[in-house]
Amino acid sequence: MEKVRLSKVMSEQGICSRREADSYIEQGLVLVDGVAISELGTRIFPNQTITLAKGAQVQQQARVTILLHKPMAYVSAQAEDGYLPAVSLINAASRFSGDKSPLRFSPSHFKGLAPAGRLDIDSTGLLVMTQDGRIAKLLIGDESKIEKEYLVRVTGTLSDRGMRMLNHGLSLDDVPLRPAKVSWANEDQLRFVLREGKKRQIRRMCELVGLEVVGLKRVRIGQISLSDLPVGQWRYLGEKERF
Repeated sequence: MEKVRLSKVMSEQGICSRREADSYIEQGLVLVDGVAISELGTRIFPNQTITLAKGAQVQQQARVTILLHKPMAYVSAQAEDGYLPAVSLINAASRFSGDKSPLRFSPSHFKGLAPAGRLDIDSTGLLVMTQDGRIAKLLIGDESKIEKEYLVRVTGTLSDRGMRMLNHGLSLDDVPLRPAKVSWANEDQLRFVLREGKKRQIRRMCELVGLEVVGLKRVRIGQISLSDLPVGQWRYLGEKERF
């Protein structure tokens, strides 16, 4: 068994992101088999026991996750081509009045806040933004098994074969897609449930079976639903809520 960089093991085990791991290591807040490690680049065997000191646990608990109902015409991450990033919508005035979290809005909540998964500029719906590397890995890591549910308005004719292909059998960029759950929500709207998120995946899938997407809305990620969160408003992920 070969040794692996400690921060990589911590990320793979879902303890935190690599960036967070390096920060904790520098602070001496990571223990390997009970011994504090403070040197960046330290390598360990993957079967060794990693624990976080209380100081690191406190830092993790202070990190926030924000649920935003992204409108169209906003990009998920960095501003581009004159379009505003979704994070620009987050302020005290746009907080959902039904948010039950006791957290007070603070400018510190923007530090390290990043989207955990994206919605393209022409799509709307649930966008998760988090300071917590554990949640980011859970939602967008290569091995993520978290379902994402979308309502997709389409035009065109979908054959029985086309429906079967949407569920399983399509490839993008010469890579087979994972099985999906696709069904009619109503006469002109499909319901997609995916466990992956390739760039513009649903729009490209629909093109392959002769459909055009005219509206796309993400309504659920894991156990967290968009519910009654209004467009352009946000709330904190509750302490007891889990994806």
